[in-house]
Amino acid sequence: MSNRTVFFISDGTGITAETFGNSILKQFSLQPRHVRRPFIDTEDKAHQVVREINHTAEIEGKRPIVFTTLVNEEVLAIVKQGSQALVLDMFSTFVEPLEAELGMKSNHRIGRFSDVAASQQYHDRIEAINFSLAHDDGQSARNLAEADVILIGVSRSGKTPTSLYLAMQHGIKAANYPLIPEDFERRTLPSCLVPHKSKCFGLTIAPERLSEIRNERRPNSKYASLENCRYEVAEAEAMMRREGIAWLSSTHKSIEEIATTILRDIRPDRLVY
Repeated sequence: MSNRTVFFISDGTGITAETFGNSILKQFSLQPRHVRRPFIDTEDKAHQVVREINHTAEIEGKRPIVFTTLVNEEVLAIVKQGSQALVLDMFSTFVEPLEAELGMKSNHRIGRFSDVAASQQYHDRIEAINFSLAHDDGQSARNLAEADVILIGVSRSGKTPTSLYLAMQHGIKAANYPLIPEDFERRTLPSCLVPHKSKCFGLTIAPERLSEIRNERRPNSKYASLENCRYEVAEAEAMMRREGIAWLSSTHKSIEEIATTILRDIRPDRLVY
């Protein structure tokens, strides 16, 4: 069922509509074409996107699905009344019942990032991203005391994407440090990590999957060989057990699942907003 188009329409970035819409769509076995149309904040833009929606419906022979977080009532009315589509207005679905329950009107604020530059939360997130980039893959051992978490594990076990996700989504200062054969020969944590062991969290991975990933970068190398991957993973897991460091396998887990587990164990306060 891939010949179906889903539109995500917003007068802001469209991220909220797309994130929520995708969560719902995952409950169905279909792979639709995604079209995000942000900053639809005038009636003229609304008419333009309606024409695009209706043209898509005509070509595909099926009405598109529209997820919208439009706040402007005039703009929303144009999309609802003019579209040959299933329009799912997430604000009316959730905001109106909450207005009734809370006994107050919402502020109908357009865009989740309005005035964001003045937000301390946004500033903290930028600082966390810069920190994570500076401390990626063991590039620097400076200021590790400032880290919220230090991810350790063998090369290509998922440390970098997890670090960046934690920084971008949760404002977590996440460093990551690769465990290498020299560490396994010494049978100790790298010396720069020892004072910060309580902040360490380990990632491991199935050797077969690790070999596949490494072969994409360095095909037919010792680095990517299954035998070497088995050795490194076994040694890394043994080290984490000896040092009492919590760890999990990234083999069958999404970045979101890994990050949530880390937050639960290292910074549970970040799960409360």
